[in-house]
Amino acid sequence: MADEFEIIPVIDLRHGIVVRARAGDRASYAPIVTPLAKGSAPADVARGLLGAVPARILYVADLDAIVDGAAPDHASLAAIAAACPGTILWVDAGFAAAAGVEAFLDAGLGRPVLGSESQADAALVRALGDRAVFSLDTRDGEPLGPAALHETPAHWPRDVIVMTLGRIGVGAGPDLDRLAAVAAASPGTRLYAAGGVRGPADIAALRHRGVAGALVASAIHDGALRNGGPCV
Repeated sequence: MADEFEIIPVIDLRHGIVVRARAGDRASYAPIVTPLAKGSAPADVARGLLGAVPARILYVADLDAIVDGAAPDHASLAAIAAACPGTILWVDAGFAAAAGVEAFLDAGLGRPVLGSESQADAALVRALGDRAVFSLDTRDGEPLGPAALHETPAHWPRDVIVMTLGRIGVGAGPDLDRLAAVAAASPGTRLYAAGGVRGPADIAALRHRGVAGALVASAIHDGALRNGGPCV
């Protein structure tokens, strides 16, 4: 059993606005329409998410950086940070080189997330250690990125996201079998489920299996998972 379960709301950024993720098909993501905010401005959506589900951590995927290799969207990240002070940002901006990660850390905009899909080898994940979060990415059952990162838990930091891209935004439920396999391979790792969480029943199932938390977007926007409360 996990001692504390973290519900981590998710923001997907594209061209300076928040988009709605579905099945990892990033080319088709459209500007988000949500009852939690007027429009798709990052700061407004961040306030809405954390008002619906008060959380200690907010995950931000910078899709321009991940998909196109653009520099991190510092303006949007700064706006999100200013809108919800005290919230920790976990940011995936396609980090693949030490210089880019160090520049991001120097900017003080959050904790970098290293996605396996963005890595050329295991070196950066090993070098950053617990300064970063590692995302173990798969699509349609296929591991993304170097095989060593999927097969050798010794490379991982303590916090690992188990990202199942095909389950994002489609109501398929979390990939419990994959989470169990990763947990068995590295019992001391704090695992965070990403993709498929539909509501409280899925959260209860993940807690029961000792998962540390879950990244959630659609279930919050659609009202299936809301606690109420202000942005901290």
